[in-house]
Amino acid sequence: MRNSNSFACGIRRLAAVACATLPLCSLAAEPYQIWVSNERSGDVTIINSDLSVVGTIPVGKRPRGIHASADGKNVYVALSGTPIGEAPQLDAAGNPILKKGKKDDDDDDDAGSDKSADGIGVIDVAQRKTVKKISVGSDPEEFALSHDGAMIYVSNEDVKTMSAVNIASGKVEHIVRVSQEPEGVAVTPDGNQIYVTCEAGGDIFIIDAHSYKTLASFKVPVRPRSVDFLSNAPVAFIPSESVGLLNVVDTEHFKVLRAITLPTGSRPMRVRVATDNSKVYVSDGRAGTITVIDARNDAILGSVAVGKRPWGVVLSPDGKYLFTANGPSNDVSVVDTATAKEVTRIKAGNSPWGLTIVPMH
Repeated sequence: MRNSNSFACGIRRLAAVACATLPLCSLAAEPYQIWVSNERSGDVTIINSDLSVVGTIPVGKRPRGIHASADGKNVYVALSGTPIGEAPQLDAAGNPILKKGKKDDDDDDDAGSDKSADGIGVIDVAQRKTVKKISVGSDPEEFALSHDGAMIYVSNEDVKTMSAVNIASGKVEHIVRVSQEPEGVAVTPDGNQIYVTCEAGGDIFIIDAHSYKTLASFKVPVRPRSVDFLSNAPVAFIPSESVGLLNVVDTEHFKVLRAITLPTGSRPMRVRVATDNSKVYVSDGRAGTITVIDARNDAILGSVAVGKRPWGVVLSPDGKYLFTANGPSNDVSVVDTATAKEVTRIKAGNSPWGLTIVPMH
């Protein structure tokens, strides 16, 4: 593992050498920041695009899902007062061995929950502080933003619903019934549909983002965690954690086309499509890797070793780097997408969970 400061200096030196022969060359691409939610320390780590850590913001209990507004002025983070329990042991097939009465391996323990802590925290990027908290229902974990930035779509796991919340008013405007244990929420590239993944039964719901009517539903193998889309074709990718599969979905006809078998030991969590739609990246959870897939033919191009139990994944705006939130190792891996190699790790807070890119205008 290379030191993050030396790596950043190396990038700047290489850029300077290149620009010496190219008078119109810029020393750096458009700057951005990576914001990291740290589930156990209750804060957010801010990392500059030169890979320097520039700040830590306390945000509240158990921050997980995190997304930036398109204009970079605000960052939204899901907060929860439900305490973290011990992670369960796994059986021979890699599935959790659950205690009687426990529904999944989300490490949640409802006993002693502080429901007053639940909500979506709104962070002012310029001030680097939380300016308000929006009530969105019990124990929010993941959510998505509407394309116009006006609405938050959040999964309410314990009540089997998806809530549409107006950011300006802080009011829940629509509640859509889905199925058991909704978690992943994503908006299609055109902004017209909302996908919600339900872990327990593998149900996927497609909701109209204007009428809030359910357009369709279908099933995948259990524990689908997330969704991402090609922007140049009607295709989505949904991982099934318990069976190590990545489902390829037809978003015009709302059906599974095929499933890609991931490398042995994969427990797929977050899926991200490359900026140019050429590749698909999947965080493999307890396998400690990122699987790289050719989006054109489903071929597995390889696996990249990163930190422990990578969950959140995000790509730099230019697609040159991929960042993973590694919970147990308390760090963020930086992967060069051209070489498919981890180039450094950056220390974050306690148990990093999610990441978002904040544009710096």
